[in-house]
Amino acid sequence: MSKIKYLAAVIILFLICNFSYGQEDNIPLSNPVYDFLKIMSVKQVIGTINDDDPNLSREDVTNFLEAIREKSNELSSVEKKFLEKYSLEFIPEYKTRDNTTSFFDNDVKFSKRARDIFSDKKKYVYLVDKEGANLYVDFFGNLIYGKQSKQIDTSAFLFDGGFKFSGTVFNHLGYNLMFQKGALFGSGTFASIIDPRLRANYKFLENLEDIQSYDFNGGYLRYKASPIEGMDISAQIGREQLKFGFGYGERLALSGKAPDMDFLKFNFKYGIVNFTSIHGSAPGIYHRNVDSNYSKFWAANRLKLSFPGLFDVGMGDMVVYARPLDLGYLNPLIFYKFVEMSLQDRDNGLIFFDFQTNFIKNIQFQASFLMDEDFLGYLNNMDRYNNKTGYQLGSYLYEPAGIKNLSLILEYTKIRPFVYSHLNIKNSYTSYSDILGNQIGPNADELRVNAIYNFSDRLNVNFLFRKIREGNNVYDANGNLIDNVGGDVFVPYDFTPIKVNYPFLDGERVNTNVYQVALKYEPIVGFNFHLVYNYTGMNNITKGTFSDLSFGYLKFNLEY
Repeated sequence: MSKIKYLAAVIILFLICNFSYGQEDNIPLSNPVYDFLKIMSVKQVIGTINDDDPNLSREDVTNFLEAIREKSNELSSVEKKFLEKYSLEFIPEYKTRDNTTSFFDNDVKFSKRARDIFSDKKKYVYLVDKEGANLYVDFFGNLIYGKQSKQIDTSAFLFDGGFKFSGTVFNHLGYNLMFQKGALFGSGTFASIIDPRLRANYKFLENLEDIQSYDFNGGYLRYKASPIEGMDISAQIGREQLKFGFGYGERLALSGKAPDMDFLKFNFKYGIVNFTSIHGSAPGIYHRNVDSNYSKFWAANRLKLSFPGLFDVGMGDMVVYARPLDLGYLNPLIFYKFVEMSLQDRDNGLIFFDFQTNFIKNIQFQASFLMDEDFLGYLNNMDRYNNKTGYQLGSYLYEPAGIKNLSLILEYTKIRPFVYSHLNIKNSYTSYSDILGNQIGPNADELRVNAIYNFSDRLNVNFLFRKIREGNNVYDANGNLIDNVGGDVFVPYDFTPIKVNYPFLDGERVNTNVYQVALKYEPIVGFNFHLVYNYTGMNNITKGTFSDLSFGYLKFNLEY
């Protein structure tokens, strides 16, 4: 009986601890506050912001912003405007009727609420912000028109809208519900270039209605507690965008470019120790015949040690399996690679190591190394087919050469043949046809240069250059595969003893240069205009051919 009483006391303590002003709903990764926090971290105004598992709660963001306020004397005039903007959005004490409006606030006259739509106030459809419970109801909508410059009548017009409900109850339980519905006129193929998410949207691919449509949805419950000072434990179930591992562009482990997964997630943080365990599910390759469609599971554990003012170093263990839920991969305290072997080596196991610095002001470095399956037994021959490895090196420079408010990001990625593939195609490291990791795919490398300049908190410009080299599989004129060089994630090594060595970039060589400039302007709070131009030139060195793609689009985004 004494043991039962002791256990009950521990549970009660766990539930009632840390009754502070809880804000445990996560901030979507698309929110630009992450860009501001990243700048502040590189500038060493604040420490690490958990880039490897970047989904921050509203409380996390609030704490970072309050830490930045304590060092506001170190900020430029533009950075101070960003701080004020995000403080109003995330710190409850800053909200007043002079700077915040709610459309369904019955204590304010309707005529004033209508005028406030076009004011510089922070806007909500409905808002409850009290200690112990809060609710934020937001409306969002998008209008996008794009056109290709070298194609006749190749254009697309997309329009969508939706609502998001988020908040916290009982100080510890965060929640979120989001749904978005849209449609388009014009070229569906071009629309999927403008918004790549459409490539993995069932309604868009099905295309059975008079007007081609699409939809996205998400939602979760997240519980967090701090049983002792300095220790945070959280558990989450639901669906939202996830990223995993370090990286400035597309990460090797989980880039967040594939469709959002449904998942169970557990986080533990105490001192320098950060541990994350996730078990998610994702759709397989899309087929018109619904009986051919299937789901797969993605499981991952990650341990990170974070040394303040120095660096973060981590290790991740991941597996993909396309069969019924396996209890072996629900265990957070075990190495999945060894579990996979004990389950008769049927699944696709990956391991990665990464590192990110935090000890030089305005300069940050990151390095990641990925192993798809085990290659340690063949270190004497790195060209061997089963040496499925990739690495990524990057640097983030803020205010280089003393140019204030400028971010310069440099990153190089190399992925060897057959990485992300598996003998069982269903176990490929994909969702729909999108790679879960870096989407340049196997037998390819990329040099990425990104420059972002903030003219103000309302106006910025983003320049992006990508140089991608690929070694593609070779096909004959009839589409028959004649040389598998490991360049397609859905074409694994077939173990036919033709050759064992696969040099990097072997096969049909294609070099691609991508130039993109994006301008964002927010004339009124919540009213955002995006103007994007993209030029892509593809040089097939093997065939001696060249093709290019030039397009632009204008996007209006409303957030209320």
